[in-house]
Amino acid sequence: MLYIVATPIGNLEDITLRAIRILKEADEIAAEDTRHTKKLLKAYNIDTPMTSLYDAVEKKRSGPLIGKMVSGKDIAYVSDAGTPGISDPGFHLISEAIQAGIRVVPVPGASAVVAALSASGLPMQNFVFHGFLPAKIMQRRDILSRCEAEKRTMVFYESPQRLKACLKDIREIMGSRRLVVARELTKIHEEFIRGTIDDVVKELEERVVKGEITLIIAGRTDSAGDCSDDEILGRLTELAGDPLLSLRDRVRCVAEMTGCSRKKIYQIALTGKFS
Repeated sequence: MLYIVATPIGNLEDITLRAIRILKEADEIAAEDTRHTKKLLKAYNIDTPMTSLYDAVEKKRSGPLIGKMVSGKDIAYVSDAGTPGISDPGFHLISEAIQAGIRVVPVPGASAVVAALSASGLPMQNFVFHGFLPAKIMQRRDILSRCEAEKRTMVFYESPQRLKACLKDIREIMGSRRLVVARELTKIHEEFIRGTIDDVVKELEERVVKGEITLIIAGRTDSAGDCSDDEILGRLTELAGDPLLSLRDRVRCVAEMTGCSRKKIYQIALTGKFS
């Protein structure tokens, strides 16, 4: 069998009793990073032999592991944190195992997505998970633009180095939204920063952001972003008399006044409805 074993995302106490048993009983553990997993195994006195299975070698090394399972061995696969395959390696191995008729058994556990949502204070009955946002600016903005009309709560992973730039893009593209930055979940310096996008930007303005980031954005509501074209046009016209305001300034002001997304306001401004 192939066991897909979720491991702690920070606090080693978050491993399940079942996961400990499976890791002890398996014939071999395939790990995204054996050096990282060794710390977990040492904490629970697990001496099962390990093999490395990270992104760059997953396709190459999945075949031999499949062969071992076909011959009767049980393999447990773990990523560095959380559930394998969720923004982590594992998909190729799982896919090949299914094709080979091997039973794939999930061993659930800690999840950054669910942990962040559960304490976010944002609606969680419906949500969509997008994984890591692209590192390149234009690709990131494209993803955010396509998410602007999404009404479900959205969950992303983001690097601490790119977080501030990402928040500015969210403000410009999605308008005023509630959001949560969940940082270093389950670790000593765990932190939730909640509020409007402007609140969060202000909170982080003078800080050097560190640690792993889960970003949760409220979906678009009927009261935010659904203002009529005529209302937007009227407010743009009101501001047009101020020679010190550029079009960009007027769009920003209208977004702040109405809660509508800047994308929608720009579209009205640039498609001949306003000049």
